[in-house]
Amino acid sequence: MSKNHILIIEDEKDIAELLDYNLSNANYNTSVARNGELGIQLAREKIPDLILLDLMLPGIHGLDVCRLLKSDKKMAQTPIIMLTALGQEENIVKGLEVGADDYITKPFSFKILFARIKSVLRRGTMEENDENKLVEIHNIKINPRTQEVSIGEKRINLTFTEFHILHLLASHPGWVFTRYQIIDKIRGNKYPVTDRSVDFQIVGLRKKMEKAGSFIQTIRGVGYRFKSHDS
Repeated sequence: MSKNHILIIEDEKDIAELLDYNLSNANYNTSVARNGELGIQLAREKIPDLILLDLMLPGIHGLDVCRLLKSDKKMAQTPIIMLTALGQEENIVKGLEVGADDYITKPFSFKILFARIKSVLRRGTMEENDENKLVEIHNIKINPRTQEVSIGEKRINLTFTEFHILHLLASHPGWVFTRYQIIDKIRGNKYPVTDRSVDFQIVGLRKKMEKAGSFIQTIRGVGYRFKSHDS
């Protein structure tokens, strides 16, 4: 099985070397660019499986790098995780709007970074047309065609957002989704959702599902997953 190739676009030498070293030890192939221009060039030449992109780059700003890559047909499907400093909420929002898939703030834990990378790479293997897939798991039935959910013989009434969050998680048991991946799924239906509101939706969803709500698991510092049959 071939290794995933990750392109690191980071101008700070120490951080770039640390990312390169740890990702290589984690069995990823890596390339490093210290500015946006070289990052764009390497991305187009190598077509990596994922890009780690610092936003505060010399020359071309990271947001512009993201925008240019996502507008390139060859690169449009390549996932991008933004590396940001605390307090850059506005840039995070702009980055997500131009196509970035996730973000992580500096300083970061490599344990969390690896979890985010694995989650984003798995996301790329999802079936693109699973919106209408009937889901049956843990005695729970989720029917997207009728927007109905039942636990055993009991029907439960969910809001539009609660239903789509549950369907997303239950369709991929064991997979960890970040809040922004969940937002992206719901945002596709032009429904207003924020990272904070995802937490409130999960609280309401668990309450309505009663004991079955425990199947929705919180992965601290990352997001949420639905309990698989064997976990």
